[in-house]
Amino acid sequence: MSLITTEASPSLSLIENGGGSDKRTAELSRSNRRTVQNLSATSLMRNRSDLKLISRVRWEFMKRMLTNLQEVLLGTKLFLLFPAVPLAVVAHRYGCPRAWVFALSLLGLIPLAERISFLTEQIAFHTGPTVGGLMNATCGNATEMIIAILAVGQRKMRIVKLSLLGSILSNLLFVLGTSLFFGGLSNLRKHQSFDRRQGDMNCILLFLALLCHTLPMILRFATQAAGGSATNATNVLVVHPTRNEDGSDVLVLSRASSFLMLFAYLAFLIFHLFSSSLTPPPPPPPPPPQREEEEEDVYDDNVSDKEEEEAVIGMWSAILWLITMTLLVALLSDYLVSTIQDAADSWGLSVAFIGIILLPIVGNAAEHAGAVIFAFRNKLDITLGIALGSATQIALFVVPVTVLVAWAMGIEMDLNFNLLETACLALSILVTSFTLQDGTSNYMKGLVLLLCYIVIAVCFFVANSPSAETSTTNHTLTKR
Repeated sequence: MSLITTEASPSLSLIENGGGSDKRTAELSRSNRRTVQNLSATSLMRNRSDLKLISRVRWEFMKRMLTNLQEVLLGTKLFLLFPAVPLAVVAHRYGCPRAWVFALSLLGLIPLAERISFLTEQIAFHTGPTVGGLMNATCGNATEMIIAILAVGQRKMRIVKLSLLGSILSNLLFVLGTSLFFGGLSNLRKHQSFDRRQGDMNCILLFLALLCHTLPMILRFATQAAGGSATNATNVLVVHPTRNEDGSDVLVLSRASSFLMLFAYLAFLIFHLFSSSLTPPPPPPPPPPQREEEEEDVYDDNVSDKEEEEAVIGMWSAILWLITMTLLVALLSDYLVSTIQDAADSWGLSVAFIGIILLPIVGNAAEHAGAVIFAFRNKLDITLGIALGSATQIALFVVPVTVLVAWAMGIEMDLNFNLLETACLALSILVTSFTLQDGTSNYMKGLVLLLCYIVIAVCFFVANSPSAETSTTNHTLTKR
């Protein structure tokens, strides 16, 4: 989960412009200090641990070990899904149907991904907000990155591109749409607004990522068109190749674009972690009726500051647990990649539908639920941080890192995601950008985003693309 945002700028604007009483200003200032470490999706998924029995243990080492087990394994509302992890291993070991292995691995990734975010936050408590923000920016979408790198190792380039594209589309349309829709319904009588600068910055970066994805596809088509084509006597399309028709130029452009995308993401991190406080706030909007009552509801958390401002496990314990959870994610991701073809054949679905729709929804269920809950509380800045932040992180960090890792492994991977996939990405970014441009929200905007996602899901469900690995070309070409 990625949540690098300019936190709660409306209150910042109120403080800097001298609005409100001293007491209210202090409350808003305290609210602003609640950063990603203690106000995130994982805090909403957390179970309050009862340590009364553990406190009776005499040995300090055993008490600390049991406390860590309690907090890490049972400290989440998703702990009921943890048995899917050993069941997936057993199913793989004893040759159960591979579709079962895929389903169990997918279920097991849900609590593991949520626990990685939790452990990253625990480490951030000990290292400070800056290092914690950098860790969250790096490990926020660790599950997607591990799946992509393992798929690259197995040379399943189509699965890599589909899973990454699906994660971006899921965050932009499904997560954000669901959050705005249900948040709007639960706050019908309240004014819903958010910091428009946050949405503008993320949308600009997403347009940069879209440019880097579109140009390799256009270059591929332009190179093929420059080679010339003709139809022989048997009506077979014959293409006369040029020196660049092997895709080398597309590959070079993709790798150069990957470096530029990583540079842009690094600048994005520096801006938010070090210099975003220097940005002048926008003028405060005119207060709507019953503002005082509304503000009380907006900043009502049901989350105890005292409980959330302290780490529940030590730093080295969190690091060891983080390594363990990452290894388990890598193991289940390997099962997932190796069995996705069998699951597609068994369920009668295409790999495209599973990679773009099913994997992102199930794999990031905890993060998605957190975004919706924050929207229920009318905390749209945090909701945007989860949805847009994660989409930006995948587009500008995970995708280029995957391309460069494939290059280091001697495997050719470019940024040409094919025409249909790239068109869906472009339209999704456009729709999201127009939805967020005025800085306000209502349930109708969320409904439109959800309908766009459903249309894309239906498109890939009915697409007559084979579930097996396919090449990036759209026609059968006979070269001479």
